[in-house]
Amino acid sequence: MKSNHIQKFLVFTLLIGGAFLLAGRAARLYAQEKPRTDADINALLDKCVRQQKRAPGIVIGVVDDKGPRVFARGVRENGQSAPVNGDTLFEIGSVTKVFTALLLQEMVDSGEVALSDPISKYLPPSVKTPARNGKEITLVDLATQTSGLPRLPDNLESKDAENPYADYTVEQMYDFLSGFQLKRDIGRKFEYSNLGVGLLGHVLALRAGTNYEALVVRRVCNPLKMNSTRVTLSPELKSRMAPGHNSMGLTVENWDIPTLAGAGALRSTANDLLRFLAVASGLEKSSLSSAMLATEQPRNSSGLGRKIGLIWQIETSSDTIWHNGGTGGYHSYVGFKTDLRRAVVVLANSENDIDDIGQYLLGDRVDVEDFQPPKVHKLASLDPRIYDNYIGVYQFTGANATITVTREGNKLFARLTGQDRFEIFPESETDFFLKVVDAQLTFEKDAAGAVTGVILHQNGLDQKLTRVKK
Repeated sequence: MKSNHIQKFLVFTLLIGGAFLLAGRAARLYAQEKPRTDADINALLDKCVRQQKRAPGIVIGVVDDKGPRVFARGVRENGQSAPVNGDTLFEIGSVTKVFTALLLQEMVDSGEVALSDPISKYLPPSVKTPARNGKEITLVDLATQTSGLPRLPDNLESKDAENPYADYTVEQMYDFLSGFQLKRDIGRKFEYSNLGVGLLGHVLALRAGTNYEALVVRRVCNPLKMNSTRVTLSPELKSRMAPGHNSMGLTVENWDIPTLAGAGALRSTANDLLRFLAVASGLEKSSLSSAMLATEQPRNSSGLGRKIGLIWQIETSSDTIWHNGGTGGYHSYVGFKTDLRRAVVVLANSENDIDDIGQYLLGDRVDVEDFQPPKVHKLASLDPRIYDNYIGVYQFTGANATITVTREGNKLFARLTGQDRFEIFPESETDFFLKVVDAQLTFEKDAAGAVTGVILHQNGLDQKLTRVKK
């Protein structure tokens, strides 16, 4: 398993998480002295948007005994004037996963599936599903992230790095499953898997005889009157969609996730997600209340002082139930505390992390972290023949991951193990930067001028890699 800081390098291509995919760091927990006031929230937004410039726009939704309220700052797109608000759509990435968990429990309650059902029961007979020591992967293994399946399939090789999941097919997923060998026993250990939850959404849709989006709309969105939560957007919904931005503030493409939709394909608004959270937190009752409650019960450890329910992460020291999400241009956070009787949603049209905002709103932080926008890099003019000196494979210290540097014409590219390649741009003869994320590479030379390694600068870390192959 790759270390957390190496996973953060993976984040800029295949997050759904984030930050996808889950947050890479544990929350710093504090006892809350008093609930955050509306004035606190407005001051927080001013700090995060106007001072820290975390995103062009951030929308916060809060629901408690006072009812739902929305607070917003900023714009839909850098350089434009249209403001964000409670009806602005954002990609919500891995927050989609809690919808998939609710679908599972609702179908269990209606007798259509059982948590203990093996996935092979619903997949085509031609698919050879992974098994180990006589045990098959079940639906609950997928929902508790203990299936043993990896974070992503190794045959996910996207044609468009800015829309990495768009061309991954069901047939490719079936091929991967049929050939994959589990490396540890099923149910033994938590390992966050976009593949696993995407597969869960696919299996549930097969059982229901429909597609993932239609299943979510019929069983979750319609009962909760969430009319702005969709995968496929109508012209009216598109008109309310905020473009995404990378960490440099540049507008990026939206992501399409057809096969692994259950892991991160939904788009939604703060107003819609407040309806979902009002029921999830018990502040309001619904026909889905019992199913919601069942997804929130602790089932396994997920490390770092956390438990996992059906997808939901549970902080054992503060009783916060939460999940986050991220794609190439967005970050999202949803969470609640039943004892505090408050639920919050934070949506941003940037890939920059905003989890600490949600944690602050729920009393799990005394303040948000200081945030520095990425440094503005100036492109240097170099003779491309210099690039030949850097071609090769560089190994992370103490980890089974590498960065491969290649040249194509007048361009230099870097590729992390299992990821797409990205062009790197010169700032000096030895310093290069990526435009898709705030990350830089510094090549190191020995006394004779030979390149011996490279340093990856990202997320406040400087990681040395040794050149192992020219």
